[in-house]
Amino acid sequence: MHSKERDAAYLWDMLAAARESQVLVEGVTLEMLMSDLRTRRALERTLELVGEAAARVSSQTRSTHTEIPWAAIIGQRNIIAHRYAAIDYGLLFATVTGNVPGLISALERIIGKLER
Repeated sequence: MHSKERDAAYLWDMLAAARESQVLVEGVTLEMLMSDLRTRRALERTLELVGEAAARVSSQTRSTHTEIPWAAIIGQRNIIAHRYAAIDYGLLFATVTGNVPGLISALERIIGKLER
C-alpha cells in the first residue's frame, strides 16, 4: 500500500471514530455523561481511536494539512491511553461538542482531495 493510500485509510479511520463520538453525545449533557459509565468509556475509546489513527498519518500529510490540530489530537489520545486517571471528562465533552464537528468537516475535505 502506498503512503497516500495508507494516509487515506487512517484519515477514514479518524473520520469514522469522530462521527461515532458525535453519535455518543447526541442529546447528552455533561451531567448525563458523568452518570453513564458505558457512554464515558465508549467516548474515551472513540477519541483514542481518532488519536491513534492521527499518529499514523504521515508527517508529510500532517504538515500539508495544518488545519487539523494533530499534536492536540495525538496528545489527547496519549492521556486517554496512558494517564487514564487524569481524564477530564468536561474537556472530552467540550472536544466532541465543540471541536469534532470542525474536524469532521476538515477530514471530509482532505479525504475528498486525496481520493481524486
